[in-house]
Amino acid sequence: MQPGEPSRTALGAATHRAVHQVLEQGRIFTDPLAGRILGPEAALAARRAEGDATQRQLRLFIAVRTRFAEDALRTAFARGARQLVVLGAGLDTYAYRNPLGQDLDIYEVDHPDTQQWKRRLLAEAAIPVPDNLTYVPVDFECETLEDGLTLEGFDPGKRTFFTWLGVVPYLAEETVFSTLAFIASLPGGAQVVFDYGNPPGATPSAVMDTLERRVASVGEHLRSRFETEDLHARLRDLGFRAIEDLGPAGIRNRFFAGRGGAPLERGGHILLATSG
Repeated sequence: MQPGEPSRTALGAATHRAVHQVLEQGRIFTDPLAGRILGPEAALAARRAEGDATQRQLRLFIAVRTRFAEDALRTAFARGARQLVVLGAGLDTYAYRNPLGQDLDIYEVDHPDTQQWKRRLLAEAAIPVPDNLTYVPVDFECETLEDGLTLEGFDPGKRTFFTWLGVVPYLAEETVFSTLAFIASLPGGAQVVFDYGNPPGATPSAVMDTLERRVASVGEHLRSRFETEDLHARLRDLGFRAIEDLGPAGIRNRFFAGRGGAPLERGGHILLATSG
């Protein structure tokens, strides 16, 4: 991020979610607010994206990680989770179309500049802010998640679900694991969904390479990638007792069986970790 400006990568991810509703008719996940929050830019972005195969692969990966997270949240709610924390919320619209109702307390955590921008876009689009949503302004690189949530009434004794999509690759490794350690330590138990990339290998990853070029062009850079086995070991050391990790083959089998266009390369993973 540039000082005083909202995250460009948050805008990019929101644009991909909106374009997915148009070019793939929301087949992976449906979000009636994805285009609305962007205004006229959504339709322009869809026209620009037609026929661009590199955009399509990244767009499908973003759609899959959102679908995976929302499916896991629905299961967690059925098993007693009553708090949702959206880390690096960007222009995510889940809180404003939440099908689980008022029994789910939602906390959106993001950099203050990005959060202010989002609230302006919501107002311009006449998207109401629900009573069960709390905004938590936090700069992950100089403030702790624990401090930010504590100030806003978060209850560590309640079972909590965290989504952390499109954020981990941009953070320093120390920040990533200190945040995960906090989540694992919550006495009420928690789950977290996040996406990550493997280090560059012999097999190229179109999704990760395209992402790296695009974010570098707007002054943001990928800072953390992980080997899968090493990441799982560190998660277990932190206290996560169950790990579900969808890599390229898992994504293909779950979401694209019988279809083309899946992000198949080494690189993009979506992970669900459970503590407590």
